[in-house]
Amino acid sequence: MQQLTTAPKLTTSRLILRGPERADLPAFTRFMTSAPSMVAQGETGTEQQAWFGFLAGVGHWHWHGFGFFIVVEQQTGLPVGRVGLIKHSDWPEIELAWHLFEGAEGKGFATEAALAVRAWAVDMLKLDRLYSYIDQSNTRSQAVAKRLGAQTDGTRAPHEPEAEIWVHPMG
Repeated sequence: MQQLTTAPKLTTSRLILRGPERADLPAFTRFMTSAPSMVAQGETGTEQQAWFGFLAGVGHWHWHGFGFFIVVEQQTGLPVGRVGLIKHSDWPEIELAWHLFEGAEGKGFATEAALAVRAWAVDMLKLDRLYSYIDQSNTRSQAVAKRLGAQTDGTRAPHEPEAEIWVHPMG
């Protein structure tokens, strides 16, 4: 398969984190257009928006040297979400973010993958701080952030007024 990014391959006890591949687009599109978690937050998009979002994810790797990893469950070989680092042009800091596909929630995959990405960010990218921008009503993502040891004082993200800034421990 043609590599779309320079993403390394990270492994955990249950997961493989790798760069996005063309074959991942259908699962990502389903997530973006119809996943219950996206519907509940009012954040679904069109197939075209999903395509642009997927390409933006690929572009992150080329522009920044980091981006979203596709999270694959080792047991099934199926993609279960994406976890990684993002920084859009108008964002103040690098975000550690996670999105699980339908049916993958509640299994600890987001926490497990985010711990691996955070360790990679420290060891390989030498980052000394990471943030997560989490909508104030997104209690599931807040729970993941808490399991990762992140904390918030309720301060809002300047680029996303409904999102609180969560600061991750780095070390």
